[in-house]
Amino acid sequence: MPSIQSSRPLLPPFTWNTAIQKVRMAEDAWNSRDPERVSLAYSADSSWRNREEFLSGREAIVEFLRRKWAKELDYRLIKELWAFQEARIAVRFAYEWHDHAGNWIRSYGNENWEFDETGLMRRRIASINDLPISETDRKYHWASGRRPDDHPSLSDLGL
Repeated sequence: MPSIQSSRPLLPPFTWNTAIQKVRMAEDAWNSRDPERVSLAYSADSSWRNREEFLSGREAIVEFLRRKWAKELDYRLIKELWAFQEARIAVRFAYEWHDHAGNWIRSYGNENWEFDETGLMRRRIASINDLPISETDRKYHWASGRRPDDHPSLSDLGL
């Protein structure tokens, strides 16, 4: 899939193509590991549930992401569209990371997203499970940042 560039924001109601673009844009932002950049995709009063943590607003999102990426080192993420309708998108994802002791984890999950009329995400609900893996079981080996266009998807990897 080529790099996604758009001269206008992707607004609901979503089509198959715009939903796929929205998912890839989110994946690219999260793979940047830049909390401020990621937070700009969310409404100022966005509400989140991430695992057992509840957040509200961009400031809380930025602080959450700073903590997350201080713990989850060498983070690499793949998201895949699961379903969409009107202003909602459901994705499944998996990401790999290691802790400060060098223990590798693959985190799997599902997210439900709801967007406002300006295309900003106003609600994010994430359910995530962690699976310890050995370094040799890793499947994500690209350089830090955006996943290369020719890298296999979750489905291609059998995840």
